[in-house]
Parts: sequence; C-alpha cells; structure tokens
Amino acid sequence: MKSALGFLLAAFGLLGFGALHSFAEEGHKHKHGDHTHDKLSIGDKAPGFTLKDQNGKDVSLSDYAGKIVVLEWFNESCPFVVKHYRAGHMNNLAAKYAEKGVVWLRINSTHNATPESNAKIAKEWKIQGPILQDSDGEVGHDYGATNTPHMFIIDQEGKLVYRGAIDSDSSADTSKIDGATNYVAKALDELLAGKPVSQPETKAYGCTIKYAKK
Repeated sequence: MKSALGFLLAAFGLLGFGALHSFAEEGHKHKHGDHTHDKLSIGDKAPGFTLKDQNGKDVSLSDYAGKIVVLEWFNESCPFVVKHYRAGHMNNLAAKYAEKGVVWLRINSTHNATPESNAKIAKEWKIQGPILQDSDGEVGHDYGATNTPHMFIIDQEGKLVYRGAIDSDSSADTSKIDGATNYVAKALDELLAGKPVSQPETKAYGCTIKYAKK
C-alpha cells in the first residue's frame, strides 16, 4: 500500500512540475510581447504601437485606422536597405502609393539608433515620412521582424495581410531591382482593387536586425 501511495505522489509531483514549467515558459514568452513571430499570423489583428519619429513626434498605428499601412523595418547601415534607397526606389514606391492613400512607416529597431541618426539619414536620403524609433526592440519583437528590410502590410480593417521581402531579388545589386517582382507593390495593387492578397507571405531577406540584448 505504501509503495502504491508513494508512486501516486511521485506521479502527481511530476505532473505539477510539468504544469509549473509550462506556465513559466508562457510567462517568459509574454515578456517579449503578446505577439511573437510564431504567434502572429496572416489575418491577425496587427499589434498596436506608439513610437517617436525622427522629429520627436509620437506616431501611433491607431492614427491610421481605416487606411492601408506599410511597415518597413529600416537600418541605413544595411547594404540591402541602401540598395533600395540609393537610386530612390523605396522613396518612389512609397510616394506612388501615398497618392492612393497608403501610409508608409519605417521602423528602426537597431539597438543603437537614435532620433538624431534617423533625422540625419532622412535628410540625406530625402525620405518623406516618419522613421520610428524602436531601439528597445519591443515593436520589432511583437511583429517578429527579423531583417532589414522586412515588410508588413496592414489592411483597412487593421489585419496583417502581407509579411516578407520587398521583392524577389535577394541580392544587394541595385541594377537588378527593375527586373524583380515587387511583392509589396503587387499586394498593395490587389488590396486597392478590393482583392485578397494572392501571395501573403514570402521569405524576408537582408541584414539581421541588431536588437538590444534582453
């Protein structure tokens, strides 16, 4: 009898430890935001945020409720980002869709970026629009952003409808941009035409985001 009772107590102890361990794991994940790359899926409501732009102004995702919003993870030191800005390709793309009511927000989650460095590069590259400061990486982690540039599109209902690369050319060669399929432009054209995004997810390429160490 004592042997059977000991076995049962040991079994319950293991179950209790397992449940506690599972709870601790969930608690650890929560510290990095309610949305991680594994949890945030196409069709989910996009995580809200408020960040300061290069001029010190607060910018919230909720400011653009009812609009299509493009989020571009940005780092001016990344050659893949330079590729898209060197000849004005990214600026031209953002300007083209701004005329159609699309909002374009650049987010810099690099740990040592500052509003001053963002303002300097915005002036140098003639960037029209905000570069948002996320040096603690909280918004980047919420979205699961891994690279620069990593692109996300949010539809008029506030749902994530595209995540991935800017285009099909994963090299840093500027001369190849014109021959590439621009996934973001394709998705935006479909949304603006009232159609679902036919290719909602692609593999992001570029530099790894230099997040602050937790």
